[in-house]
Amino acid sequence: MIAIIDYDAGNLKSVQKALAFLGEESLITREPEKILQADKVILPGVGAFGDAMEHLTQLGLVPVIREAAKRQIPFLGICLGLQLLFESSEESPGVEGLGILKGKILRIPDKEGLKIPHIGWNSLQLEHNGRLFDGFSGEPYVYFVHSYYLKAEDENIVKASTEYSAHIHASVEQGNVFACQFHPEKSGAVGLRILKNFCGV
Repeated sequence: MIAIIDYDAGNLKSVQKALAFLGEESLITREPEKILQADKVILPGVGAFGDAMEHLTQLGLVPVIREAAKRQIPFLGICLGLQLLFESSEESPGVEGLGILKGKILRIPDKEGLKIPHIGWNSLQLEHNGRLFDGFSGEPYVYFVHSYYLKAEDENIVKASTEYSAHIHASVEQGNVFACQFHPEKSGAVGLRILKNFCGV
C-alpha cells in the first residue's frame, strides 16, 4: 500500500489515478499510523512553501514524515513535495523546511523571453544513475509547473537536471528518499515509468 499524504496542498487525485493505472493500491491519508505502516509514501503538492509547512505542522505531520524517512520507507516528494524536503525557500523567508535533505529553494531568475512560473515540458539531463530513471536513455521530456527551483548542497544526490533561466536540480535521490520537481503523474508515458520505477524500489 502506498500512502499519499494529504495536507490540503492539492494534486492528490492525479497521483492516485496514475498509481491505479499502474495497478498500485494507494490511500490518501493524514493519519500518522497509516503513513508509517505504508510500504511507500508520496508527498505531492502545489502551492506556497510557507503555507504548506504551516499545514504540515498543524496536522502534526512533520515528525511523521521525518520518522518515515528515518525508518527507510521509500519516500517520494513531487513538485512542492520536493521543495519541502529541503531546508528553506526564498518564497517564505524564515520558514524552515523539513530539512531531510540539504539544499535551498531559490526563485527562478527573470530572463527575457522566459515566463515565470515555468509551465510546460522540458528535457532532463540524467546523471548519477538514479533509480527512478532505470531503463531510460537520452533526454526524456517531463512536465513542470513552478516558480522556485532546487539547488542541492551535494550534487551527487542530483539524478536529473534541466535548464530554464538557471541550472535546475530536477530530481534527487538519497537513500530511501526520492524527489522530482516535475510532475511524473502529468508527464505521460515517461512519468508513468518513473512512478513504476519508484513502486519497484
